[in-house]
Amino acid sequence: MSKRVVVTGMGGISPIGHNWEEVQDNLKNLKSGVEYIADWDQFDELVTRCGAPVKNFEKPAHYTRKQVRSMGRVSILSTRASEIALIDAGLLEDPIITSGAMGVAFGSCTGSTDAIWQFARMRAEGSMRGITATSYIRMMPHTTAANVGLFFHLKGRVIPTSSACTSGSQGIGYSYEAIKNGKQILMIAGGAEELCVTEAAVFDVMYATTKLNDTPQLTPRPFDEERDGLVIGEGAGALVLEDLEYAKARGAKIYAEVVGFGTNSDGSHITQPSHETMMKSMEMALDDAKLSPDAIGYVNAHATATELGDIAESIATHNLFGSNIPVSSLKSYMGHTLGASGSLESWMSIEMMNNNWYAPTLHLKNIDNRCAELDYIKDKGRQMQNEYVMNNNFAFGGINTSLIFKRWG
Repeated sequence: MSKRVVVTGMGGISPIGHNWEEVQDNLKNLKSGVEYIADWDQFDELVTRCGAPVKNFEKPAHYTRKQVRSMGRVSILSTRASEIALIDAGLLEDPIITSGAMGVAFGSCTGSTDAIWQFARMRAEGSMRGITATSYIRMMPHTTAANVGLFFHLKGRVIPTSSACTSGSQGIGYSYEAIKNGKQILMIAGGAEELCVTEAAVFDVMYATTKLNDTPQLTPRPFDEERDGLVIGEGAGALVLEDLEYAKARGAKIYAEVVGFGTNSDGSHITQPSHETMMKSMEMALDDAKLSPDAIGYVNAHATATELGDIAESIATHNLFGSNIPVSSLKSYMGHTLGASGSLESWMSIEMMNNNWYAPTLHLKNIDNRCAELDYIKDKGRQMQNEYVMNNNFAFGGINTSLIFKRWG
């Protein structure tokens, strides 16, 4: 018999806040975290200078040198978001988490790029200067999952979800499946990314980044006919997922129930999205949740403000839900946080569901007529009471994910 899975703790560090009160305040005041990154001026051929950094974050003072020697910024962000979520769940000092009952599923697009640069310099210059015993640990694709597990002495399964922009949502989905199938009682799930000019360059050479360097407060513009590309952001999000019966027995606060997860691959092009398989991942989540499309009250769109992505996603959403489904994109406030996006957007979607208020897509003035007809939330937030919300994410490699959360109580 499958287990029911609930969210009992949440933690996030984002360009628009480190807790829900800060985030909600910025969303309600239509305040963006995007800014001009002056340090990128040194790269003459780079088109974009816009990014969305996490502000006012330093390594927590109680993290010892020994604890962080294997961590780059992306792992420190991951660990701190996980710590916030564990504190929120009332589990940080609970021996259950070190018993083997708790695992971790976490990911990012890449490890810390400063460590990658050290190895690149070795190849380019023939010098091993700067390479240490922890360089690879900071660079490796599963650095976030491994470091979170080590920091909290977790002895359960480790599921690295380094799948680009679906890293965070796959972390949640695979954690849900691990608990649902009785393999773990608890999981820390999420994703993270640190801001680096090399990640902006990935999209820059594809002509997919914004050029509005003089007006960073006006970009990105998902679904808008005048959008001109995405903005790279950074951050980390973590959820504590738990077997419902265990959560109830210990008197845990429950934020939401995870009821559906779907993930698949386009199987066609590594960077150009397919609306057919996007739609299929949503259908898979609905089938898993045993719900019909009309049960979903809101869709948090991946919507990065790229032409192909916005159009394909809108068509997929329309073909499944019709024209009346409310949709918005949180990337309009904090840019594309890459590996963190699925976890940050899931956290914020749950909070919006529980507060009966949903943020509009920032900067959306004139909807691109090539985007399918949907109920785009724009200009101001909307009061709605929903029992179910969906969060969608899509990644390079043709990877699609869809998560469904149910209101609790």
